[in-house]
Amino acid sequence: MAKCLITLFVLLLHLAALANASSSTDFRAFYFIQEWLPSYCNQKGTSCCYPPTGKPAANFSIYGLWPYQKDGSSLENCSGSTFNVSMLKPIESILRKEWPSFTCPQIGRKFWLHEWNKRGTCSKSILDEMAYFHAALNVKNKINILQILAKDMILPNNQFYSLDSITTTISQAVGFRPSIFCNHDAQGDSQLWQVLLCVDKNGMELINCSTPPQGLGDCASTIKFPSY
Repeated sequence: MAKCLITLFVLLLHLAALANASSSTDFRAFYFIQEWLPSYCNQKGTSCCYPPTGKPAANFSIYGLWPYQKDGSSLENCSGSTFNVSMLKPIESILRKEWPSFTCPQIGRKFWLHEWNKRGTCSKSILDEMAYFHAALNVKNKINILQILAKDMILPNNQFYSLDSITTTISQAVGFRPSIFCNHDAQGDSQLWQVLLCVDKNGMELINCSTPPQGLGDCASTIKFPSY
């Protein structure tokens, strides 16, 4: 009986090792997603709460840095180290500006905890907690979507722009084709919500997305750019 239990224990350890190896192998790169705040807040039935510092300056903010696997699906809920908020104190003021949460009630640090536990731990073999958040901030610093669009007179003025013009403008500026995702405002208009680009698994450089992302909203051929 004891020998059987030992054999079973060894087998379980082996299966766990294979599972961890599979998870590591499946990690291909990151989806880096930015969102436009007004498009989040003006959806029908959505309440929007600003951080304690008030409504942030007009800009796209970080929505997520999502590790994805070979088939394009996001890697989620991997086992990993416990979130340590004290690690982020040196960059907390920057995170509040660039990676805020707008859900009600305003959840602040809990949003970063959620992102690390759900997404970041799946890249822990390469990026620890601090490196993960630093990577998102560094990529954000390289890509100012609002300025890029403004140079081609695509402005947040409640006007409609062709999806192709938005995609082309960003592509020419950053050298890689983005995925644009939309939601609908209370009037039912398709509107610019998120801009997604891919980043290498070290969290350093933009790359071509090897697989289209799954499960995000489609856009009409012309979409609204809501005012701030």
